[in-house]
Amino acid sequence: MTYHTLFLDIDGTILRPDHTVMDSTKDAIEQVKKQGIDVFIATGRPLHEVYGLAEELKVNSFIGYNGAFAIHQKNTLVNEPMNSQTTDYFLETARKFQHDIVIYTSEKNYYTSLNSDATKAFIDAFHLKENEQLRPEHQINDKILSMTLINFDDNDLKHYSTDDDLYMSPVNVNGISNCYDVIRKQVNKGEAIKVILQKFNQTKDGAIAFGDGMNDKEMLQEVGEGFAMGNAHPDLFPYAKQRTTTVTESGIYNGLKQLGLVE
Repeated sequence: MTYHTLFLDIDGTILRPDHTVMDSTKDAIEQVKKQGIDVFIATGRPLHEVYGLAEELKVNSFIGYNGAFAIHQKNTLVNEPMNSQTTDYFLETARKFQHDIVIYTSEKNYYTSLNSDATKAFIDAFHLKENEQLRPEHQINDKILSMTLINFDDNDLKHYSTDDDLYMSPVNVNGISNCYDVIRKQVNKGEAIKVILQKFNQTKDGAIAFGDGMNDKEMLQEVGEGFAMGNAHPDLFPYAKQRTTTVTESGIYNGLKQLGLVE
């Protein structure tokens, strides 16, 4: 098989719990790039928070915001803001129940509260930098690309399950619990991959992906070789064709070695 594209999640896939990247991961990325394989970072994170990591890895193509925005070498391929009625409802409900939500635009992370312990822990866990308190004067509801619910339990989630096009994906990061990415069934990492492969007339079979969270399930299904990391959320494994070692045990390197792409 000739492979042409590699999609890599960040947290729990590229990044270890201490927010560092294994040398074996860097080496694997370098090796596949030399073979002409196009490498994309594919993340739920906002892209303004990942460019430093991308520079470290020498990667310049991205799927961000859980598939709502995609760039190939500075050319925008996907740009799908959330429905403003949906975001209005989520924010109104959060205010009513005093819940914490972070919403992401192409430039900032806006929080319903910057002062809660849960929000502070979330910012610290992801090392987020472009943070701002959400205020009425921002007028950004038509620019929201994705959002995350912070410190929610099942009783909280029921207030937001109003749209069949959405589902709540648990955030799979050490030190973070009861946080959920809001994922659109028609706008996600897998749908973004479809657009990218179609744009370049590439086959599904020649694409590879690695992920660890439930926001990666569509991505793993839309490639020929979908790898679940050894530390993946248990519910992710049925969606993956392959399974590799954990992020702290050279999972990306070992998976690519299974395919004969690295030495």
